[in-house]
Amino acid sequence: MASGTALIYDEEMTTHKLLWSDPICDIEVPERLSSSYEQLKSYRLVERCVHVPAREGSEEEILLVHSLEHLEVAKSTQTMNEEELKRVSENYDAFFFHPSTYRCARLAVGAALQLVDAVMSGKVRNGMALVRPPGHHSQRNAANGFCLFNNVAIAAEYAKLKYGLQRILIVDWDVHHGQGTQYIFEEDPSVLYFSWHRYEHQEFWPSLKESNYDAVGLGKGKGFNINLPWNKVGMGNSDYLAAFFHVLLPMAFEFGPELVIVSSGYDSGIGDPEGQMNATPEVFAHLTHFLMQLANGKLCVILEGGYHLKSLGESVCMTVKTLLGDPVPQITGEMAPCLSAVESIQNVRAAHKPYWKWLAYEDTSFLQNLSTKSHLLKKTNSNPSTEHESKIANNNNNTVKVERFLELHMKNILFPVPPIKTATAGSEGSEHFLPGHVQLVKEMDKTEIKALVSGFYADLVKEDKTLLSLGSLLAILDKILKKEVCNGITASPAAAHSAAIALRHSVRFGFQRVLCVFVGGMEIIPTTEDGKMLIINICEKEHNFLLLLKDAEGNDFFSAVLGFVLPVAYSYQPNLTVIAVGPNRNLGINGISLLVALLQGLAESRIFAVIEDTEINLMPSVAKALVGASTPHFGIYVPPTQEKVNKIKTLRDQFQQEWKMLQCSGKL
Repeated sequence: MASGTALIYDEEMTTHKLLWSDPICDIEVPERLSSSYEQLKSYRLVERCVHVPAREGSEEEILLVHSLEHLEVAKSTQTMNEEELKRVSENYDAFFFHPSTYRCARLAVGAALQLVDAVMSGKVRNGMALVRPPGHHSQRNAANGFCLFNNVAIAAEYAKLKYGLQRILIVDWDVHHGQGTQYIFEEDPSVLYFSWHRYEHQEFWPSLKESNYDAVGLGKGKGFNINLPWNKVGMGNSDYLAAFFHVLLPMAFEFGPELVIVSSGYDSGIGDPEGQMNATPEVFAHLTHFLMQLANGKLCVILEGGYHLKSLGESVCMTVKTLLGDPVPQITGEMAPCLSAVESIQNVRAAHKPYWKWLAYEDTSFLQNLSTKSHLLKKTNSNPSTEHESKIANNNNNTVKVERFLELHMKNILFPVPPIKTATAGSEGSEHFLPGHVQLVKEMDKTEIKALVSGFYADLVKEDKTLLSLGSLLAILDKILKKEVCNGITASPAAAHSAAIALRHSVRFGFQRVLCVFVGGMEIIPTTEDGKMLIINICEKEHNFLLLLKDAEGNDFFSAVLGFVLPVAYSYQPNLTVIAVGPNRNLGINGISLLVALLQGLAESRIFAVIEDTEINLMPSVAKALVGASTPHFGIYVPPTQEKVNKIKTLRDQFQQEWKMLQCSGKL
């Protein structure tokens, strides 16, 4: 199993810079790279990564995507004077040449390819390349939007050619539409391209009709181009997560990529003068965490935009920390997508319904985006020069405010990583069948257990065998609650009773919101801690929170988990997640491992797995998921049946007013 995270950075890429005054291009500065790298150093993340050197992309590699004419123009700029450079730059929309631009752009391409090689060869599990100039706007024959060569598109073509890959997912979370990438792959079913972007009904650059949700690809590529347009500014963490739950992740799991590449623009983060969005840096940790569950963990993150240096640097660090396997910080902000985001999500689902099995039975219809259309009518013509001056003044003022906010915000959300990732308890040698990274902790003393049981848990401990298993359960749980251990796993002769004790023990410790997910046929023990626990039951029998997953290994796992369990869990924002696995379950080993992995995005990754001892064969796989090993491939995608889709929809309708992350259609 590959391990380690590659980091690629070459200071030479900071030599590309603007030599004249240009109010559009002046935000694309060398400090975007150098300050991000310094921020990584300040968090001591650089020393934890595997250093991979950049190299120049060859002409042959650049020609995988670009025309010879485009390459020759770029090459010719190396010896030009400033006046000549300016003249050539003016041939393109929002681009500038410097004598070092061609060399830097080749390094950016080469860095992306080095990252693909490191990941595909198994040298590392994943990685990030900090590159300039960015790439996703550049087209076969033209520089565009600060981009000369399309680094990510070249990386995808290179991976297909060198490693024979047949399915590559490109996720573009930059705030601008990567129209260059779309044009390159829109007829290619081997590349699934997803982009969300500020659009404002075609008012925002690049102002293209083909950036809207109805551009789904051409010819054989129909259905493999996903555009999610944001029709207003101010989108936040919940809007981005809703897009992943209700659009990207179901498509990605059905597609089954062999490699995931991120066009990682952070102008979609708070404070950015281009994006004007409100998403805070930790959202990128959550997005990264979700993408790490695809393609057996093979994930290449390649920098695109990001023009507020503090917001950019913190977001880069959140991404790299997650790639390294650190616990994911708690997400902040109200967990409720705005109406405009829900409208866009619904329209994407409606546009793609003909092409995706998971959407076949979903109730989708196009919406008119009424929540944002009206503001366009109010737009009046204004003087562009005074508008630009006031924009600069506002941006400068805003930059300082956001810097102050982020200083405090990062202190609030960051926490010391527990010294132990995963713990279990039991007799010496009982951990021999678990992954090497699982640590054995000492069981709780029997006298202490008896005192606790008689004082607080007597109603839950009906049998001696339950009592005997509590030494292990409470020892691990205490370590998780005290943040000495990140997560843990234990076997129990009565998983439902053990889970009930774990829930009550956590609330007694002071935790206000504990999520418990039951998998399998178990008697759910009624709780007396109203409001401090949320129980989701994944089983066949009807319970208060029913999820009918009769064939859950294949056909309705994703619609249930992505369409219901995760949105509810993220709406709830628990301090701890307990997952109890019992007998008579229809969810197989891979499904349970993936569920455990996905739930680690919650509660600062504090998760406690209690496995019924009849299901002990699950322990190694669940433990692997807890230590952060790549989740195994789920196998051939089987679409959900109409009956199952309707059940999930009924549940969504029933609970979406309370758990607002369930909202994915405009009919609220």
